[in-house]
Amino acid sequence: MMAGHDHEFTMRFLAGAADRNIYGNVHGGSMMKWMDEAAYACAAGWCGLPCVTVSVSGIVFHKPVTVGHIVELRARLVRTGRTSMAVAVNVLSADPRHGRYEQTTSCMMVFVAIDEEGRPTPVPKWTAQTPEEQALQAQATRLVELGEQIQAELRAFEAA
Repeated sequence: MMAGHDHEFTMRFLAGAADRNIYGNVHGGSMMKWMDEAAYACAAGWCGLPCVTVSVSGIVFHKPVTVGHIVELRARLVRTGRTSMAVAVNVLSADPRHGRYEQTTSCMMVFVAIDEEGRPTPVPKWTAQTPEEQALQAQATRLVELGEQIQAELRAFEAA
């Protein structure tokens, strides 16, 4: 790992009433925005450059987040390409009265670093160090490949 480059980012806050959906829980769109923000902070923190989101894979809403609960977003770099970074994002929530966190949402996001003209630019290489990181890196590689296949299918669908 390069000095000063962290490959993980965590943020916590209380889910507020402004994020409430018609069912009284946090709106899925709010969750997706927060996930994008946490993943961006992780990716930009790693490469030290502006980044743009290029894909979101496998978003799963395991359970709703209750308004008034603590929301914790954990973003972790799991793979780098030449200009891209795959970031795994896990969202947990807890009632602040007891503090037991439960998994609520997860996904993988891919970001591309850009230069001053908005063109893709190289990022520092990240290498998995632990068996857990190696497994996540392999899974991220499979998800990126699947995402490329899905994009190819969508382009064919759009052309029809």
